[in-house]
Amino acid sequence: MKNIILTFILGITVLSCDPKPSQECADLKSADSKVKSNVELYSKVWDTAINGRNIEIINLNNFDKDIKAITADGNIEGIDAFKSYYNNYLTGFSDAEFNIVDVFGQGDKVVKHWSFKGTHDGDFFGIPPTGKKIDLIGTTLVLMKDGKIIQEQDFFDNYSLLSQLGLIPTE
Repeated sequence: MKNIILTFILGITVLSCDPKPSQECADLKSADSKVKSNVELYSKVWDTAINGRNIEIINLNNFDKDIKAITADGNIEGIDAFKSYYNNYLTGFSDAEFNIVDVFGQGDKVVKHWSFKGTHDGDFFGIPPTGKKIDLIGTTLVLMKDGKIIQEQDFFDNYSLLSQLGLIPTE
């Protein structure tokens, strides 16, 4: 008799379960897919731009027309200004090596931990070549919308950069 009652209760429990995934589960899967797409696009774009030395990847397919780079010296706005700004890294360091140490996202936000190495053998934001090697680490906060990059803000140690270039004394 106990077995019949337990079987009956188990049957009712199984039949009452909703076999369809909940909306919450579907929303989480969609959000996870969006983050994955954003991280993949972002990683591909910067690998191509710096390591592939192809600044033309900064275009309307990957960036919003009103892309903004937030910098200490003022914001860089628009595709052409953004492309010109980051091209300084290619002209300043012919052997530039950019590596993403870690990258993750949530919703339309991406955080990138990176390293940048190279020999300063060309003009870099108006600084003539010093022949010095640099090795920097930094973090970039990114905002994306509809699968495009719309804003970036880089954080790195400017003192370390200037010291490595030999432009300020090291203690």
